[in-house]
Amino acid sequence: MIRLFSALVLMTVATAASALDCKEMSQGNNIYALCEVDARTADIRMFLKDAQDEPLGQFDTLKDMLEGKGLSLVFGMNGGMYHDDRAPVGLFIENGVQHMRLVRGASPGNFGLVPNGVFCIRDDRADVIETEAYAADTPDCDFATQSGPMLVIDGEIHPKFLPDSTSRFIRNGVGTSADGSRVVFVISRIPVTFHEFARFFRDDLGLPNALFLDGNISRIYAPPLNRDDRGFRMGPIIGVVAPAD
Repeated sequence: MIRLFSALVLMTVATAASALDCKEMSQGNNIYALCEVDARTADIRMFLKDAQDEPLGQFDTLKDMLEGKGLSLVFGMNGGMYHDDRAPVGLFIENGVQHMRLVRGASPGNFGLVPNGVFCIRDDRADVIETEAYAADTPDCDFATQSGPMLVIDGEIHPKFLPDSTSRFIRNGVGTSADGSRVVFVISRIPVTFHEFARFFRDDLGLPNALFLDGNISRIYAPPLNRDDRGFRMGPIIGVVAPAD
């Protein structure tokens, strides 16, 4: 059950044409910016490289590429962890083509803090799926990115997250509903712990599965919130696109 949200909803802006609903919400002393889409109607994609096979790196580069195809970027967020050359650390699928395999098992760093997971986009739904569950019954994803750790797994907070942790960073992630229709992208406005971030997805947004995307390079492109973050060049980028006006 979603508990009543007692904190102030700071801002809500809905973009009807793209079914993009963006707002800022608070959780105790924490503030989050989030954008929600309906996977049944929104055009959610993953991007990595341009036509010259070079990493896009920035939202502006992606916007320019889309404009050349008669499309506009409605929303964007960094889409998972990557190596120095911007290559994805784990599974990456773009337009049905797998560019990087699924990586299983524990390893150093946040990505290997298992269970980790996959954000899988299909024609009429999008799901955050724990890695071993994905490996056991591989869905036919049109787009996918693997990252870690999972924040929420079937309604349970990641077992290695500590409620009294003092490790705080700006963090971003994505959560999905059980039926795959509801997709919520979230970035913290201030440093938060993993446990706080996971609780926000589960308790305040009512989402049974959520995936951490990254920390230090967390960025968002959300015009309704006047957000067009700049900084380090990104690897995979998640984008919601629409026909250009």
